[in-house]
Amino acid sequence: MDSAISDASPEPRQPRQTLDSTADNGLKIVIVGGFGVGKTTMVRSVSEIRPLNTEETMTKAGEAVDDTAGVAAKTATTVAFDFGRITLDARNVLYLFGAPGQERFWFLWDRLFAGTLGAVVLVDTRRLADSWYAIDRLEHHGTPFVVACNDFGGPAHTPEDIREALDLPDEVPLVFCDARSRESGKHVLISLVQHLQKAVLAKTPEPTP
Repeated sequence: MDSAISDASPEPRQPRQTLDSTADNGLKIVIVGGFGVGKTTMVRSVSEIRPLNTEETMTKAGEAVDDTAGVAAKTATTVAFDFGRITLDARNVLYLFGAPGQERFWFLWDRLFAGTLGAVVLVDTRRLADSWYAIDRLEHHGTPFVVACNDFGGPAHTPEDIREALDLPDEVPLVFCDARSRESGKHVLISLVQHLQKAVLAKTPEPTP
């Protein structure tokens, strides 16, 4: 699991479905964020197929490299990326990529961003500073994104406090979620799609009279 979330039992898994062989249009979404914020968990929750995970067991050797403050209960970590898929209709498929959170793997992010339609920045409100790099890289690439605050049961923060801490523009959606919940993860993805639609409409020129 990619997060040290509460002890509450996750939702029962829904039956996984196979993809329609007619699907020929892939739409790429990347889930980024700091170390241990729940990226792998979210991909697992929303993917309709068994997701590809590249998790490895954390060892003592990694303690000198990775900052495990706030995620001491983590026993495994993503070393490449997570991959899941969601069928939108007979021809369109959503590809989900979960990026590794440790600084030593950040060099992979620019490759993952290539061809990306949009992104989800998953954050732990107890460690907001860990999200700054993700937001900076997405803004550098001009990639539309939403910010999703994963529920770790910590102190409550108002949306205004989070926006100020992340220096988040008003037009960037901010939502709250539980990465373990399929419905909650779907809500995050729907928020991203709606944000992308607004961005497209904003760039569409008004018809001439």
